[in-house]
Amino acid sequence: MKTRIRIGLTWALICIGVLAHGQTEVKVVDLPTRSGVTQRIQVAMPAAPKAAVILLAGGHGGLQISQDGVLKWGSGNFLIRSRQLFADRGIAVAVIDAPSDRQVPPYLNGFRQTPEHVLDIKAVIAWLREQTKLSVWLVATSRGTQSAAYAATELQGNDGPDGIVLTSTILSDRSSRAVPAMELAKLRIPVLVVHHEQDGCALCRYSDTAGLMEKLVNTPRKQLLTFAGGNNKGDPCEAFAYHGFNGLEADVVAQTVNWMLAK
Repeated sequence: MKTRIRIGLTWALICIGVLAHGQTEVKVVDLPTRSGVTQRIQVAMPAAPKAAVILLAGGHGGLQISQDGVLKWGSGNFLIRSRQLFADRGIAVAVIDAPSDRQVPPYLNGFRQTPEHVLDIKAVIAWLREQTKLSVWLVATSRGTQSAAYAATELQGNDGPDGIVLTSTILSDRSSRAVPAMELAKLRIPVLVVHHEQDGCALCRYSDTAGLMEKLVNTPRKQLLTFAGGNNKGDPCEAFAYHGFNGLEADVVAQTVNWMLAK
C-alpha cells in the first residue's frame, strides 16, 4: 500500500488501496473549505470514468471516515453500501462525510440547509470536476436529499452540480424543511427522483412524490423512477427496509447511471 501526503492550503491526499480487478483506486481526500475547516471525502476512481457523483448519506451523515478509509458509521446506508456499484459502471465516486467542525453529534442534523454546508459541497464539486473534467452529480438518499436539493438551489452555473438524483426523498417533515418546500424553481439542471412504491417511512410517502415532481418546473429533464419489491427489514425509515432499496441495489444503480448518462 502506497501513501502520499501533501499538506497545505490545497489538499491532503492519502492513497489507501485498489478495489475490484485493480481498476478502481480508492483515496481519502481532505479539502479545505471554510476558514479552519476541512471536508473529508472517500474517492473511488475507475480507470476511465464517464461521469462523477458525490454521494450524500441519510441519517445524521457523520460517517467519520478515518485516514485509511474506514467508516465508523453508515456503512449500511443505501448509497454507501452501493458505492462500488457506481464505480463498476464507470462512475467516479466521492462519498462525503460531515466536515471537520461537525465530527461530533449532531453531525449534519440541523446543518444541511446552511450556507456553511453549501460551501463544503461547493468545494467537493469543484475538486471532483477539476480531477475528472467530467460532469458532477449530487446523488443523495433520505436526509441527504435535503442537503443535495438545498445546495443545488443555492449553487448556480459552474459552482453547482450538473444534475441531482434524489432517492427516498424527504417529502414531508415537521422538524425541518422538506425538499418540496424548497425553492425548486431555481433548478435548471436534470433531476432524477428515485422512490420505492412501498416506502414505509412517514416522511417519504410515495403518494407525495407527485407534489415534488410538480415543483420541478424549470428543469431541462426530469423523471420519477419507481421500484417495488425487494426486502423489507427493521425500521421503515432505515436502510434495510424498502426505504433503502434492500435487495434492489444493483438495479437501482444501473437505471440511475443509465439515466444520468443519457443524452
